[in-house]
Amino acid sequence: TATNYFAGGNVRLSCRGMQISMQSDSVAAYGGNVVQFIGHVKYRDSTISMDADFGTYFKNGERWEARGNVATQNFKTGSTLTGPSLDYYRAVKGVRDTLEMYATGRPKIRYVEADSAAGRTVEPYLIVADRVRFKGSDRIWAGGKVTVDRSDFSARSDSMRLDTGRGSDGTLLGGDPVLRGVGADSFSLQGTRIDLALQERELSRVVARGQGRALNRDWDLVADTIAIDLEDRKLERTLAWGKQTRPYALSTSYAMRADSLALDSPAQLLREVRGFGKAWLGGTTDAATKDRDWMRGDTVIARFSPVDSAGKKRAVLSRIEARAGAQSYHLERNARAPSRPSINYARGDAITVTMKNAAAGGVERVDIRGKVDGIQLEASGDTTTAPADTVVRRSPAR
Repeated sequence: TATNYFAGGNVRLSCRGMQISMQSDSVAAYGGNVVQFIGHVKYRDSTISMDADFGTYFKNGERWEARGNVATQNFKTGSTLTGPSLDYYRAVKGVRDTLEMYATGRPKIRYVEADSAAGRTVEPYLIVADRVRFKGSDRIWAGGKVTVDRSDFSARSDSMRLDTGRGSDGTLLGGDPVLRGVGADSFSLQGTRIDLALQERELSRVVARGQGRALNRDWDLVADTIAIDLEDRKLERTLAWGKQTRPYALSTSYAMRADSLALDSPAQLLREVRGFGKAWLGGTTDAATKDRDWMRGDTVIARFSPVDSAGKKRAVLSRIEARAGAQSYHLERNARAPSRPSINYARGDAITVTMKNAAAGGVERVDIRGKVDGIQLEASGDTTTAPADTVVRRSPAR
C-alpha cells in the first residue's frame, strides 16, 4: 500500500543520483506520486532555480507547480521570471527532451540569451504578458497585452513568438502590433503582423505585413508590406510594396509613390529613395495655386545630401532622375499674379533635375534625353481689368 508522509520545520529533500533539491517549511507526500511543499519553497536542479510560497511535484508527467510570489532563474542564460504562477516540466529521458514552462497571471520576464560564439551576453528583453510559454532556453510564446522592451526598441501586440536560437526569428500578431526604435533617431513600424529576424541575436530586420505604416523623422510611409533593415541598432534601409495599398511616402517637402519603394538611410540618415513601377515624386503643394511640381516615370530616383542644421545632420534633396517614359511638370512663379504661374511640361526617355545647394534652394539644371517634347504655358495678362470707357459723352447743352 502507498504510504503518506508529513514533515515540518525547514524540510530539505534531494533526489538520489540527480542534481535536484527542494526545501520548504513543511512537506506532505501522498503515495510517492504527489508531494506538496508549503512555505518558503526553494527548488533547484541543474537548469533552474525557483522560489515560491507553495510548490507541488507530480510524478506523473514529471511536473512541478509553483504558486505565489514565484521567482525563477535559468542557470544557463541568466533569464529570470517573476509572477504568481508557474508550471515547470523539466527535461526527463523517455518523457521529454526539452524543458518547458507555462506561466500565467501576467508574469514579468527578463529574457537573456548568452552569445557563446562571441563570448558576450546580449542585452536582455523585458517581456510582460498575460500568459507565457517557454520551450528550452531560447524559445518563448506570449499572449495577452504583450510588451517587449529593450534600450533600443519597444514592441506591443496581443501575441508574440520569439526564437533566439536556431530559428533566429519572431512574430508580433494581433491587437494592432507596433514596434518602435528608441533613441534620438526613433522610428515606428506597425501592421496587421510584424515579423522579426535576428542576426547574432540582435534585431536585423522587421517586416510589417498588411496595412503597414513606418514613421521616422524624414518620411511617413504606408504600404501593404514594409520591411526595415537594421545595422548596429540603426535603420539602414526600408523597402515597401503592395497592390491594395500602393507604397506612398510623405515628408514635409516631398511625396513619392510607386509600385515599390526603396529608401536607403545608412547610419539612419536618408541618402536615396527609389520608386519602381509607375513612380511619381511631387514637391510641396503651393498655397496660392493648390498645385505642385512633379516628376514621373517607370523609375524615379531621388538623391539626398547631408547638411548641418543646428549642429545636427539633415537630408536635403540634391538630384532627381526619372527614367522610361519620363515626365516633368514645373510651376514658375508669377510675381505679379501668384495664383497664375507659368507652367513647363516636358517629356523624354530620361529627365534629370539637379538642385541648387540648400542655402540657395530651387533648381540649378534640367537635362532631358532621348525623344524630347514639351510645352511652356506663360501666365496670361490680367483679363479682369475693366475695359476702356467707350460711351460717347455729349457736350452739355448751351
